Amino acid sequence: MKKKGILERLKEGPVLGDGGYLLELEKRGWVRAGPFTPEVALMYPEALRELHVEFREAGSEVLQALTFYASRDKLATVGLENRLEELNRAAVRIAREVAGDRCLVAGNLSLTWMYEPGSQSAADRVRKTFDEQLAVQVDEGIDFVIGETFSWLGEALIAVERGKKTGLPVMVTVCFENKDETAEGKSAEETAKALIDAGADIVGMNCLRPPQHMLPSMEKMRKAVSGFLACQPVAFRTPKEKPDFTSLPEFPVALDPLQLTRKEMGDYATQAQQIGINYIGACCGTAAAHIREMARALGKLPEDSRIWNRGGEKPMSAYEYYGHDQFETAKKG
Repeated sequence: MKKKGILERLKEGPVLGDGGYLLELEKRGWVRAGPFTPEVALMYPEALRELHVEFREAGSEVLQALTFYASRDKLATVGLENRLEELNRAAVRIAREVAGDRCLVAGNLSLTWMYEPGSQSAADRVRKTFDEQLAVQVDEGIDFVIGETFSWLGEALIAVERGKKTGLPVMVTVCFENKDETAEGKSAEETAKALIDAGADIVGMNCLRPPQHMLPSMEKMRKAVSGFLACQPVAFRTPKEKPDFTSLPEFPVALDPLQLTRKEMGDYATQAQQIGINYIGACCGTAAAHIREMARALGKLPEDSRIWNRGGEKPMSAYEYYGHDQFETAKKG
């Protein structure tokens, strides 16, 4: 039986995305902090495969191919510009192998760092960059396209344009840095309308900000458009005056104390569903444990049902000793 596509699934209810790849793989030692390029797909494919498996088993319904920053210009910064096709192909193939018939696989485009407002030559260069990646990803069998982390609405609109030429559903999300607007000064409402008008099937926000500083803008998008919305925040706690986690002095290797808890990410999933977000995922800092809690909050994953015989003469774990099991029972009751 053919898998239901992303748009079919969204019509039936919220779809749960996956978490962050590059920062998690950097934390594990497989990606270098700084360039954050995804050569792990070639150099250590088993490490990438394992992370996909973790997200799948946690309840993710979509696995994103690790092709973020897999463009020729970005790969040139680490001397891998001549391996673009090989890398994009490997990343999609690994995601597809893990997804099987359980998850959809999304191709991925990201900001290029080449876009310049008002520059036709820069826009054409971005188009060429996206087309080069998409040709390989589509050939490898992605189910839909995700373009993400665009501070410039103009670049996001190019992602919509090039993504739509593939004939596949297209999801494009922007990111707000330390102001509640795009780099051009466009509001959440204006941005959502522009992306929908350009033909995007799913629009929204991702990265840079945690749920606390992203959901208010998502609410504005929800009021502005009636189409499918996507939200993928980071799992790091940031102050109101500097909501962009990459602007903090802790970025990138001292972020550990700022990581949100599993419960906080589960609460985010519930809030996103209440707002009317259709695609509920997450970005940097989000590990499989967070996704599992989100899946449970959305009713996509049952509580753990493995055998545990309790109620003996004495507690057999600190969980029982301190009464945590009674707290859980009371919470469910």
